[in-house]
Parts: sequence; C-alpha cells; structure tokens
Amino acid sequence: MANSNQDMWSQWLLHRRFGGDQSALQEALTKFLYPIRDKVLSHANLGEGATLLDVGCGDGLIAFGALEKVLTGRVIFSDISQDLLDHAQALASQMNLLERCQFLNAPADDLSSITDSVIDVITTRSVLIYVAAKQEAFNEFHRILKPGGRLSIFEPINRFAFPEPAGRFLGYDVKPIMEIAEKVEALYQSIQPPDTDPMTDFDERDLVRFAEEAGFKEIHIELQIDIKPPEHGDWERLIKVAGNPKIPTLAEAIHQVLTSEEIEKFVNHLRPLVEAKQGVHRSAVAFLWAVK
Repeated sequence: MANSNQDMWSQWLLHRRFGGDQSALQEALTKFLYPIRDKVLSHANLGEGATLLDVGCGDGLIAFGALEKVLTGRVIFSDISQDLLDHAQALASQMNLLERCQFLNAPADDLSSITDSVIDVITTRSVLIYVAAKQEAFNEFHRILKPGGRLSIFEPINRFAFPEPAGRFLGYDVKPIMEIAEKVEALYQSIQPPDTDPMTDFDERDLVRFAEEAGFKEIHIELQIDIKPPEHGDWERLIKVAGNPKIPTLAEAIHQVLTSEEIEKFVNHLRPLVEAKQGVHRSAVAFLWAVK
C-alpha cells in the first residue's frame, strides 16, 4: 500500500508507476530500466575515485549503479523529494554504502549549494521532462562540473508521440467512441497541456541547443525511435498504471469524467483492442552526453 503522507514523486515512483504490480516492475527493470542505467553510466565514463552527482536520483537506479561501478568513488544523490532521498538513504544504509554517499534536496535548475567546478560526472534519467527551466539546469550542470567533467543524460522525447491525432487514444483506434475518448483525453491535456508542459515542450534538438548554449565543448546525442505493436495486452495493468506523477491512472480518469454508461461503452470498445494488442506504440528517447 502507498503511504498517503508521501509526496507525489515518491508515491508515483514507488507505487503508482506500475500499479502495485511487482512483476511489471521486475519486467521493466530487466527490459528497460537496467539497460538505460548501463548506457547512461557507460557514456559517463566513470573513473576511479570520481565524484558523481545524480540529479533527480529518484529511487537510486543510476546512483546505486554508479556505486557498484566505481568502488572508490563518491555519489551525491540529489532530488526535490525528501521522501525519495530518505528512501535512498535507507537503502544505502542497508547496503553499507553510506560512507560513499551524500544526499541533497535540490532542483535541477538550482544547484547553488554546490560550488563551481567540483563534480566529475553528472547523470540524469527522465528528469528534465519535469523541469520548466531546462536551460538553467544545463547552465548549472556546466557550472559545477570540473574542466573535462562529463554530463550523461537520458530523456524521453514525448513530443514525438503526443498529442495523438484525432481518433487515437494510447495508440488505439477509438473513432467509434471518439466523443467519449476525447473527454478522457481532455482531462489529461488540462493537467499537462502539450504545448507548454515540460514533458512535451522540447525535443532532441533542444537538448543539444541547451548543452551548447551552456558551454559544453563536446556534445553527442543518440536518438532511438520505435513504432511497434504494444508489448502487452494486460487491461488491468493498463488502467491501474499512472504514466507520470502528475496524472491519474486511466481507471481514475474515466471515473472522474465519464458517466456509468460512457464508462461501459469506453471499456467495451477499448478493452478488446488492448487484449488483442491491436494498437500502435510510438516512442522516442534520447541519450545525450557532453564534456565541459
């Protein structure tokens, strides 16, 4: 059960992200999250004794991976969620790693508690999608890195898939129930307007521009685009998962904006499509790494 006293970031990352389904979490770790971690750390090119700052550390996926990779290094866990920092600190204590860890409550665009040119490596994973002041974040990254220091980040490029064209919802054809589906979509867009929300107001070219304007002298980017059928036909998983910390689950959304009759029509149309995997999953992600 989720702790209702936790902030929304901790609630989502530790509970709502996978709808409480531990098998879904393990599958995501193996197929998606661990490979991302490994690539981010590979681009970081950690050396022995390096000090790494993991911005938006969350539950510590990248940071703990770094501690394993460089046995003499030090890692600073940074996040805006004190609940997640407490969670990571408890894990570090259980793993006897506290001597090599530091915990910092700070946003990505204001790392003023860290002095200039003291960090060897900065990593982030799916952090800038929540930061409105992205250029300021890159400026801060550049400021606190040592000369020759490295930045290695991963970000979803949500602008590639959203907003969806009329008649599509989560990649499925909803033209026969379009008016009903539009009510649900309108709820999500009211929470996160596609043109102005930090999750969708940038693409990979913007990431390069931010890095260049911050002063990084060497910049690399790798864009991965996938268009494919859905991997899962699990209706219960679909409706119980919240796509990010700011939005309701699909089950919560439809009960919020639809009548009982509309819910029945919505589910009767969409559920068979989901279970038959008759949709299109579109995604784009970017890995960027740079040297000061």
